[in-house]
Amino acid sequence: TGDFTHRTAVPAPDPLPLTQAHTGAFRGALVAWFCAGHRPMPWRQTRDPYRIWLSEVMLQQTRVDQAEPYFNRFTEAFPTVEALAAADLDAVLKRWEGLGYYARARNLHRAARTVVEEHGGRVPDDYSAFRALPGVGAYTAAAVQSIAFGGAHAVLDGNVARVLARVFAYGDDARRPATLARLQATADALLDPEAAGDFNQAVMELGATVCTPANPKCPACPLRPVCAGYAEGRPTAYPVKSKKAPVPHVDVAVGVLTDAAGRMLIQRRPDDGLLGGLWEFPGGKAEPGEPLPDALVRELREELGVDVAPGALVARIDHAYSHFKVTLHAFHARIVAGEAASRLGLPLRWVKPDELGAYAFPRANRALIDALARRAAAPTLFEG
Repeated sequence: TGDFTHRTAVPAPDPLPLTQAHTGAFRGALVAWFCAGHRPMPWRQTRDPYRIWLSEVMLQQTRVDQAEPYFNRFTEAFPTVEALAAADLDAVLKRWEGLGYYARARNLHRAARTVVEEHGGRVPDDYSAFRALPGVGAYTAAAVQSIAFGGAHAVLDGNVARVLARVFAYGDDARRPATLARLQATADALLDPEAAGDFNQAVMELGATVCTPANPKCPACPLRPVCAGYAEGRPTAYPVKSKKAPVPHVDVAVGVLTDAAGRMLIQRRPDDGLLGGLWEFPGGKAEPGEPLPDALVRELREELGVDVAPGALVARIDHAYSHFKVTLHAFHARIVAGEAASRLGLPLRWVKPDELGAYAFPRANRALIDALARRAAAPTLFEG
């Protein structure tokens, strides 16, 4: 769903014009609708703040059906905040592998250690204290504090913003911080302080299942009597969003390097930054107009201090991140001069193909591993 809280300082806005009918519909009909038939989810069957917190972190930018198996596997491995705090980061990232947005996992791990070290292993029930934990944004803090502890804090995510924009036919650009700030103020004003957790979940549930981006199920909506977008006959006109900038594309050349024992060389990414702490095949971005084999030679010389001879193309894998797209071009290669050592001091491993499953890889690298397995290429074979 994502954290839609504005990141640019703006004056505290007034909420959109509310009536008693709006307040009654949100606090009454909507909450009753939610309590009568919400979707069953494992994190809705507990008041454990750690598990509720974990679910909210996983659900940012992730659909419920995708997050649920990860949640179950993660809580099986790390059933308590103490267990998560005691775990090695590599083990945490391995359980997170494939879910994406790995900074969330790193921050959750850091935050768990803070909870143990500074809060005696108890997730803080104070909004400010919880908000101060690593990686906890305003949305996550409001969700966890309201659902786990009943704190009167309204959430604003993509689902909530869409519901509010349609109910009030709010036509300002939803990508602008000032617009999001006003929607947050509206959610704050509508919030039922006596049932904050149910209220927040109800609005999010409505956006996820009824007030969907396309083809909303307006006849089934408990807010239909007060929805201005429905009254206009064009609910999908809201929220209004400006066009996104074009998504850049990057070509990356990586090497499948093997030694005489058939082991492959992998390296660990820095803990900070994109895909931090994950393992990958060595390589990097091609410069504009640079042939991909040349890019591989240059990158491995810069990264590992070795000269390599590129061989055959093993796989070409397309992958999209939130802000750019990448095509991974993987080549067989062999070292012809030097001994591999990370210039940044990052860990390197020579591992057998059947040992790769023990390491956490980005999705594109995992797809490369799958392609290598499908090809059943002998790792000692140098092609080209």
